[in-house]
Amino acid sequence: MKFGIADYGMNVWDGGLFDIEARLEGLKSIGYEGTERLVALSASDALQKAAMYNRWGMDFALCLGPDAQSTLQWTSAFRKGYIWTQVSGRDFETFCRQVNYQCEMASRWGVRVGLHNHLGSLVESQAQLETFLAKCPRCGLILDTAHLAAADGDGLEIVKKYADRLVAVHLKDWLVTNPEIGLDRWPERGRFCELGAGNIGLDNDAILKAVARSGYSGWVFVEHDTHLQDPLKDLAISREYIRKAGF
Repeated sequence: MKFGIADYGMNVWDGGLFDIEARLEGLKSIGYEGTERLVALSASDALQKAAMYNRWGMDFALCLGPDAQSTLQWTSAFRKGYIWTQVSGRDFETFCRQVNYQCEMASRWGVRVGLHNHLGSLVESQAQLETFLAKCPRCGLILDTAHLAAADGDGLEIVKKYADRLVAVHLKDWLVTNPEIGLDRWPERGRFCELGAGNIGLDNDAILKAVARSGYSGWVFVEHDTHLQDPLKDLAISREYIRKAGF
């Protein structure tokens, strides 16, 4: 497996991504191998940034362009394996129909589509996730351990049942700070935090080991949506958690 960063939380803390080279240098220094997304505004921008990743001995999982077609084609051009679902359906049935079409189109370019389960989305709970996977059999899964656990799901069970659907894993933890607030206001209920710092009994160690036993050899991305200090300090704590788990 390869261990990288989904850097949304870093962008929130920093106020944006101002220097990708500085970010890659910092992430490499604490033991990560890349980022999930190379974000590009044009084909030439994508090529220049990909060369920079290579210069630093770093990698990326997909190329996020300015629209769905560019994302698919540029990801394929770099011979990467998957893209996120990028459809606009606001009800579950429409969403599934559009994802199935996206999967069909992506297969023409040798790329898989992955669904990222997420609080506040159409695929939040374990039941919704399993229903989605049944309705969209060609779609892969970007399993987010903390989003699922926060919705009372069981990531270990999902890995055991759907390991062959994994295209990436988001490894994160969840700290409930306001238990009186329900999941309908989940950003106020708690925050995502460094691995091992959560308080909902999420065993990312066990999930990670189950993923490895399944034969999965792809990307595992640490993601902290919220940082209260320099992100590299939080991410170093999470990398040490992963090392102690044996990776």
